[in-house]
Amino acid sequence: MVVIRLSRGGAKSRPFFNIVVADKRNRRDGNFIERIGFYNPIATDKEESIRVAQDRLTYWQGVGAQASPTVERLIKQAAKKAA
Repeated sequence: MVVIRLSRGGAKSRPFFNIVVADKRNRRDGNFIERIGFYNPIATDKEESIRVAQDRLTYWQGVGAQASPTVERLIKQAAKKAA
């Protein structure tokens, strides 16, 4: 099964997450199919905290990829900021 989830990056105490499409059997930070965005939880007001390629997200959900609960929450948050 293909899932849309977060993959952690960044340094110790400075998290940074990529939003990736990956096979569910792979590790969290392991191989992925495609990177479709990012989430920076400690971004300041001047920096962008979340970016998602909506066209790629729509494509992957259309072919059956399931988003994790956290990613679903972030997508809704990004949609509110865009509107």
